[in-house]
Amino acid sequence: MSEKQFKRYLITSALPYANGPVHIGHLAGVYVPSDIYARYQRLRGRDVISVCGSDEHGVPITIKARKEGITPQDVVDRYHAIIKDAFQRLGMSFDIYSRTSSPTHRVTASDFFRKLYDEGKFIEQTSEQFYDEEAKTFLADRYIVGTCPRCQSEGAYGDQCEKCGSTLSPDELINPKSKLSGAVPVKKATKHWYLPLDQYDAFLREWILEGHKEWKSNVYGQCKSWLDTGLQPRAVSRDLDWGIPVPVEGEEGKVLYVWFDAPIGYISATKDLTPDWEKYWKDEDTKMVHFIGKDNIVFHCIVFPSMLKAHGDYILPENVPANEFLNLEGDKISTSQNWAVWLHEYLDEFPGKEDVLRYVLCANAPETKDNDFTWKDFQARNNSELVAVLGNFVNRALVLTKKYYDGVIPERGALTEYDEATIEELQKIKASLERNIENYHFREALKDAMAYSRIGNKYLADTEPWKVVKSDPERVKTILNIALQITANTAIAIEPFMPFSAEKMLKMLAVDKFGWEQLGSMELMAAGHTIGEAQLLFEKIEDDVIQAQLDKLEASRKAKLAAEAAQNVTEQKAEVTFDDFQKMDIRVSTILEAEKVAKTKKLLKLTIDTGIDKRTIVSGIAEYYTPEQLVGRQVLVLANLAPREIKGIESRGMILMAEDALGRLVLVQPEDKTMSGAMIG
Repeated sequence: MSEKQFKRYLITSALPYANGPVHIGHLAGVYVPSDIYARYQRLRGRDVISVCGSDEHGVPITIKARKEGITPQDVVDRYHAIIKDAFQRLGMSFDIYSRTSSPTHRVTASDFFRKLYDEGKFIEQTSEQFYDEEAKTFLADRYIVGTCPRCQSEGAYGDQCEKCGSTLSPDELINPKSKLSGAVPVKKATKHWYLPLDQYDAFLREWILEGHKEWKSNVYGQCKSWLDTGLQPRAVSRDLDWGIPVPVEGEEGKVLYVWFDAPIGYISATKDLTPDWEKYWKDEDTKMVHFIGKDNIVFHCIVFPSMLKAHGDYILPENVPANEFLNLEGDKISTSQNWAVWLHEYLDEFPGKEDVLRYVLCANAPETKDNDFTWKDFQARNNSELVAVLGNFVNRALVLTKKYYDGVIPERGALTEYDEATIEELQKIKASLERNIENYHFREALKDAMAYSRIGNKYLADTEPWKVVKSDPERVKTILNIALQITANTAIAIEPFMPFSAEKMLKMLAVDKFGWEQLGSMELMAAGHTIGEAQLLFEKIEDDVIQAQLDKLEASRKAKLAAEAAQNVTEQKAEVTFDDFQKMDIRVSTILEAEKVAKTKKLLKLTIDTGIDKRTIVSGIAEYYTPEQLVGRQVLVLANLAPREIKGIESRGMILMAEDALGRLVLVQPEDKTMSGAMIG
């Protein structure tokens, strides 16, 4: 069966949530692949529109607003501006970057709901939900906190425990409380509308499981799992004061659920872009592709298609090439712990290195499994691939042409067998490059694009024009002509991946942009044409720059954890009497000797002068202090603690420690030098 030929392409990229900036995980999973695909299709001369925008409704935004004492609109305005600016600076070629708080979106989403409502496509149900009687509002799951039933940690949310990662429901929480008032919530009846996903089971099975077996295995597998588990009706409304009001009279205080409202943002963005929006959304000759991360598969493959099917006027996506997750330095990216590389900060700290980030994220793209970004790998790829291969080849080809021919491209003479073999190898790459991009294998496609400069580098290294010029200057003309043709081909091939570098190369070659159909031609640069000035495409990144990023990463995480810990101080223990306290013999003591306990990581054996005797205490502080740091230090010791044997050593007493916000143990010490044996009390 021959593949369908489409007249136009509609490319959507997952709407970033406007309660924070964009980080490298978002870029690797969604935005860099999306931009590569869109740029490639445009280079081919196809009718393409690429849409995106900020997702600006939902509970997390209201939580952030309440926390900061500002309005939800203030929150989304701030992050929409940050995200949009960062995308522009990275070279994202969206035809429009919209937002779901726009007037067009409000009307579009309302009309969409109303059509399904009027046609009886929803189920209306009344259910018992948590209500805050003091704040006089229904509570979203995130507004309910309590003790996790799995790990017993405090501060678990009604939808998830961030300590152990368990998915929860508010009913499972122990001692639930409202985040708004601190009051114990009660159950109260409320009415909502549900999309009966179970009614679309047969349609989804045929459309996905039978009709789209070519989808990526992670996408296909997750869809099959959802379908096999059994679909359930899903609420399309909720009780909240931030969002698009449900367009039903007498239902004030209810808004469209963000999962329902957000994907409609693709449609409203297209409306704002072009009056011909319907041909992109309703014509079967349009190929629609959703670029998303794996956490959005169910919404873009199950839920949104069911919504479109229920509406009846819209086409369905041809592909949903979702990526897996990108980790950072071996750990999961965590925005709550500030363990992330934020795009806007990267662009500020690495000016002119937009393409380096695009390159590394594509080369490391988590296409089939989770992958890892490390700053050391970032440095290595820049220095050994971009500088040493791509940059080196382009620089040599242009500099030698300037040196030998004053920048005028020489005539190409007779070709050697090696020349012909090189040209043949170059011309084979195009088919593989196209195939990989069309099939969303962007990592392999990037290798294909870089192959042009690798071949060019090898060609110059093997032909050695700087040596041959002395004995055979005519041969050098051919060598450099071919090298410049390869350079021009490289500029075409890398443009979807590294647009800034491609543009810089074209400027150095003093030519206009080429079309994709010209890729593989050896007649791109005419003899007699004068090239521009050579510039370095990339520069080496030094170790100190990378170390600064690693230090910043660790420091920001520690600061975040410390701030969170400061807000969650351990509650006071049970009350004791003064007589109870008097039983404790706490003395200023001096550490005389310290050594590690063999075959342990945490234990130190300390010889202590308590003022009344010299004794041994075993303390689990080896992770925080070396023996050398401790000798001579004064500490507080609970002297009358009953002795106990630890690793065959009798420990008599306990050194008093404080646990800081990061969980680190810190010595409790007298401010000034004090005699050993001084009593505390």
